[in-house]
Amino acid sequence: MLTFTDILIKEKIDPAKTKLIRHSLTDKNFKECYDCQKVYEYTCHQKNGFSKGYEYWAVFISGKGTKAKFYAIYKVNGFIPDDKSNRPEGLPKLEASYYNGENAIYDLEHIDSLAAYEDRLTIEWGNSARMWHQKGTTEKEIISIQADKKKVFSGFEDLIVTYDELKEIIEDGVTYEEWHTALSSVYAIYLIVDTETGKQYVGSAYGDEGGLLGRWECYVRTTHGNNKLMKELICNYPDRYHKFQFSILQILPKTLSADEVIKAETRYKQKMRSYEPNGMNAN
Repeated sequence: MLTFTDILIKEKIDPAKTKLIRHSLTDKNFKECYDCQKVYEYTCHQKNGFSKGYEYWAVFISGKGTKAKFYAIYKVNGFIPDDKSNRPEGLPKLEASYYNGENAIYDLEHIDSLAAYEDRLTIEWGNSARMWHQKGTTEKEIISIQADKKKVFSGFEDLIVTYDELKEIIEDGVTYEEWHTALSSVYAIYLIVDTETGKQYVGSAYGDEGGLLGRWECYVRTTHGNNKLMKELICNYPDRYHKFQFSILQILPKTLSADEVIKAETRYKQKMRSYEPNGMNAN
């Protein structure tokens, strides 16, 4: 059984110094704060001494049941009194009425190391739902981790990726299965931009290379795709390929011949003036 404690340990966050907090949408006050995007402000407002012995707060949000979705984890950097002069703007009326100087507003710093799990990881809080804050050493079973939305293929027109992003896509065919299916199913005219200089390269994918996926795989493997001017550039600046940006100019059906694809590619080179010295096309 994988637990949230395992995630904390993996990310080198001490579970013994972590407080687990569960906000419920069935609570009127929290629901109002949630609806007006004041979850952070709501979380910061707690009783004096609430964080004694804890350096981190891991925040979850639940509905009516006992399952709770991970929202964020914060490092506690201190607190100030919750008097009206320190009250955040835009709070719902009910929450705003609780600022009376008797409690605390905690300074919470967002921790990025668990950002990949935010709004994706769901735990079983357990039957002790009334205990809305517990120790990080209390093992909470992980029920599910949803697919990362960034890894869902959103269409050819919206596709703009860096070399490093493309490398991840090419090398992880399981997570990026939709990408592999889509990119391998078409020929294409594509654009590579050296974002350091703005110079452009127009290329094409056709033949028996596995469609656009196969052609771009060559760039991941070689960093230059066997293009003359790119080879020269990377010879002079070995890390420059990290500055390359990939996008698609036109999708073409696999029924086209090589000559038809090359003709379309040449048109784009002329339109975009991507020949040297303005661009990175040698011919």
